[in-house]
Amino acid sequence: MPVRAVRGVFVTRALTVLTTTDSAAKAEELARGAVEARLAACAQISAPVTSVYHWRNAIETSEEWQVLLKTTEDRYEALEAHLLAHHDYDTPEIIATPVVRGSAGYLAWIAAESAEQA
Repeated sequence: MPVRAVRGVFVTRALTVLTTTDSAAKAEELARGAVEARLAACAQISAPVTSVYHWRNAIETSEEWQVLLKTTEDRYEALEAHLLAHHDYDTPEIIATPVVRGSAGYLAWIAAESAEQA
């Protein structure tokens, strides 16, 4: 759903979607799969982070890699389904945050690269 015109072109609202996984290889698989499926325009993988969380009545600490995907609101549900299908966690972190502002060219690029192909 176009939400605003930028220089006469309607731009769909952009999102950043965060997920984490327990290895660099798995992070790359999730990132590459989403971009190849055109569910995200791009993905960035951050170096290991330390996560501390409740899981099964215990506090766990683990090393994880963050994957930050750039997509649109229109593609979110398909991206979420893709991540759930390809993730090996029981309950993977999948958090979407709206992009409040960004350069017109970059936002248009996200929309074009994550659009469904005919």
